[in-house]
Amino acid sequence: MSDASSSEDANPSVASEAVDRSPSGGSASLSKIGLSLGLSLAVLLVIGYFTFDASTFWKLVRAMQPWPFVAALVLAISRTFFGGWRLHVVSRGRLTLMEGTRGQLAIDFFSNLTPSAIGGSPLATLYIAKDRGIRVGEATAFMLFSALLDQLWFAFSISVVLATSVVIDVIPPSIGDVGLWAFVAVFVGMLAWATLFAYATLFRPSLLERLANRIFSFRYLSRFHDRVMEEMHAFTQRAHALRTQPPAFYLKGVVLTSGVWIGRFALVVFIIWSVFPTFDKLLVFLRTIAMTMSSLVLPTPGGSGGLEGLYALFIGPLIPEALVAPTLLAWRVLGYYIFLALGAYLFLHQIQQIRASSNDGDAASSSTGRPSAASPSVPSSSTE
Repeated sequence: MSDASSSEDANPSVASEAVDRSPSGGSASLSKIGLSLGLSLAVLLVIGYFTFDASTFWKLVRAMQPWPFVAALVLAISRTFFGGWRLHVVSRGRLTLMEGTRGQLAIDFFSNLTPSAIGGSPLATLYIAKDRGIRVGEATAFMLFSALLDQLWFAFSISVVLATSVVIDVIPPSIGDVGLWAFVAVFVGMLAWATLFAYATLFRPSLLERLANRIFSFRYLSRFHDRVMEEMHAFTQRAHALRTQPPAFYLKGVVLTSGVWIGRFALVVFIIWSVFPTFDKLLVFLRTIAMTMSSLVLPTPGGSGGLEGLYALFIGPLIPEALVAPTLLAWRVLGYYIFLALGAYLFLHQIQQIRASSNDGDAASSSTGRPSAASPSVPSSSTE
């Protein structure tokens, strides 16, 4: 995969400059962390206000089974492990398993601070490049293949949701016919995009290049045209590198991607299982898939607020009302809050290293009277 970046500037400081801009005013600002957490907790409190009953809750908790909750903890960890292992495999060893794991934590962290439809991959790419000291283009090639695997998994998951919805109520009947068809339309649109992305990446990357050229030729988007087309040209080169990989490379990627997403989907099942064993496990699993896929189009950071509402809509009717808020809180702690905290720690640690390196470079520059090599001039298009 590393050959895909042969045309990129060999300058890991590109990542440091872009990442260094983020903490004060970018996507990783404390205000955005606060916004993401605030939206999530606000909706959770509203749901708890209308559903929580202490006496019923404590009766159910006294009968709690510990092993399903332990399994939920393992699943929460496994998604990061499989994601880090996938980056290790995709990079053909350029990223160690530990570096891949940190990269996966960065993906989760930045995804929680940006709208779900945008995702956190661009900033995570910069983090990985700086963390490993590699070209931004090389890290982008790793992320491209990871994105391709995720899109293939999305296509499979949405197909399962649509197929099973014919025989069971995967989409809650409470939303009515209009809501049902709205969800179906969203899922069909996402399936079409995932299929187009996978097909174009593997077989016809020029399709996306032509589509981008047409879209960014419109009057109000034309000022982005040159930059976007430069990135699309780089995308075409990296897609060509993907097509040269052996079948075993893809097989490992598919297996590890399955581990990432099955861990996410099954987490809800085992959390509920620990306090209420007599629920429809298959239906909860399928509804979790539908809920997760629906959250990908939410405009809030990481789907905060919207995901909590979707949980009440999809999972709430399948469990006792008193358990909706507690299981939702447990799910968000294991699947969101922990990763937000770990990602913030990694990111802030990297920022401290960048600033320390910058200060050392400035000191060296002032002592010699020459510009420091730590901060060369970089074309602006390379930092995007």
